[in-house]
Amino acid sequence: MSAAAPRAVVELDRVSRTYPSGTRALDSVSLTVAEGELVTLLGPSGCGKSTLLGIAAALQPPSSGAVRWWGEGPGRIGTAGHRLAMVFQSATLMPWLRVASNVRLPLDLAGIERGAGDRAARAALARVGLAGFEASYPRELSGGMQMRASIARALVTEPDLLLMDEPFGALDEITRARLDADLLALWAGRGAGQRLTVVFVTHSVYEAVYLSQRVVVMSARPGRLAGEVAIDEPYPRTDDFRVSQRFASHARALQQLLARATEAAAR
Repeated sequence: MSAAAPRAVVELDRVSRTYPSGTRALDSVSLTVAEGELVTLLGPSGCGKSTLLGIAAALQPPSSGAVRWWGEGPGRIGTAGHRLAMVFQSATLMPWLRVASNVRLPLDLAGIERGAGDRAARAALARVGLAGFEASYPRELSGGMQMRASIARALVTEPDLLLMDEPFGALDEITRARLDADLLALWAGRGAGQRLTVVFVTHSVYEAVYLSQRVVVMSARPGRLAGEVAIDEPYPRTDDFRVSQRFASHARALQQLLARATEAAAR
């Protein structure tokens, strides 16, 4: 008997989004992300990737279409202990709060007891390599360390679904590569069958290949799904994979799909 298929964590059913200004950001996008997947949304700037992620995070409603979380009715986020968290393009840390207080903030807002919140914040900071920086202010951290703190703030609630909107795009290549590797370690850290579900937005073909099990390619605005490429490569992924012929082959397939999508949108 074959194993049961992973259940859907988030389902977007023919989702469209038009802003009050008249800008049509998304046009009938359907996408399902299964439990434990690491899926990347790839596309040019302005194609609606961030809008789609915001809808998946319940931060904004679709103009039409439906969103389901963990199989529940349209528009309802899971109520059976399921949690989602989002990491934005910038670290968005409160400059007047120390790092531990920034990370603890979601627990404070949820009414979690202070001592338990402090312990959870310290544990989350340790997971992202920031143990010992609890008393620092954001201005005392490098850009990469600030993003680590932002990820810790998302992890402190122990989410089942982690949404990440180009979190490393403004960082230098060395720091970005290191944080990509750290993200994979965090994703796999719960062990087989217990992985986070991650949806990651990027405009970097190379980052998408390195991270993903599946890359979903979007066309220029209004955003549509142009296709997807499976990155059928084993984990953990190493620096050797980045310079391998297999890596180049996946990158070429994504670049060709992006080029076709761009040409079709221009017609």
